[in-house]
Amino acid sequence: MKSIGAVIVTWNSEQDIAECIAAAKKAGVAETVVVDNGSKDRTREIVAAIDGVKLLYFPENLGFAGGVNQGVAALSSNFALILNPDCLVQTGLDAMAEAARGGAAGGMLLGASGELQTGFAVRRLPTASTLIFEVLGLNRLFPGNRVNQRYRCVDFDASRAQEVEQPPGAFLMVRKDIFKKLNGMDEGFWPVWFEDVDFCLRLREAGHKIIYCPAARAKHRGGASIEKILWPFKELAWYGSLLRYATQHFGWLSGRLVCLAVAAASVPRALTGIIYRRQGVRALGVYADIFCLAWVSLVLDRVDHRRFSRHAEGAEHL
Repeated sequence: MKSIGAVIVTWNSEQDIAECIAAAKKAGVAETVVVDNGSKDRTREIVAAIDGVKLLYFPENLGFAGGVNQGVAALSSNFALILNPDCLVQTGLDAMAEAARGGAAGGMLLGASGELQTGFAVRRLPTASTLIFEVLGLNRLFPGNRVNQRYRCVDFDASRAQEVEQPPGAFLMVRKDIFKKLNGMDEGFWPVWFEDVDFCLRLREAGHKIIYCPAARAKHRGGASIEKILWPFKELAWYGSLLRYATQHFGWLSGRLVCLAVAAASVPRALTGIIYRRQGVRALGVYADIFCLAWVSLVLDRVDHRRFSRHAEGAEHL
């Protein structure tokens, strides 16, 4: 018998969390674990008032990966549904669990008006070219380029169940025993970004499958927590996690080309920060640190972006 438990990692999610928990329970979730990374609003108060929900509180901010790992470990269910607080499950969890028997499964993510979130609901695993195009801004300038279209699966048939490479961690079901065997998500991707991509890659490399299940549906607002992260820390965290992924999973040459692309992109982005964001010296400091991260990654083949703590006014902002 399939037993499904939900893991929801929160930060200042008072506007979404009650509805998210209620929708998951209505859809068939047997147990719910909420992992709170130091919310300053009423998130914990709201969760504590809901019967049958287990609340784990970590004021030091474990990051998304760390929160998911703690949440999955606290579940007694066979299947873990990793769920963002701004994600409302509609239907199909039993079918999703059946699809996840081989490892993991994703579902159909819909926007507020019911449209498929194309380009996000399913993606291919990023290549070095994908990340180079992304950091150099080529995907924004020329969104129709083949590298970007392939990465964002613009040719994807969302009506058909099929094996996929990378559904997002916003709505992802995984067998708990396989999650444990893979040592969960890599907490080095801190506080957020690329941890779900890394997990999907490692799961596939271990011989497991990820199935897209169109019967499983959820409405997803998107960006509810990310939009609250302060700009300087958001930039540092995204580039740091991207560099970590590149140095861990690409070959020597490909990984270094990504590092060089990040270093090159830091110069025009610093100018953009000064001119359009009016950040002045702050923008120079942020992108100087990003340049240093890229250079250290290039030379030492490893990344530790936590050490740039002077921008971490937003470090608790997950």
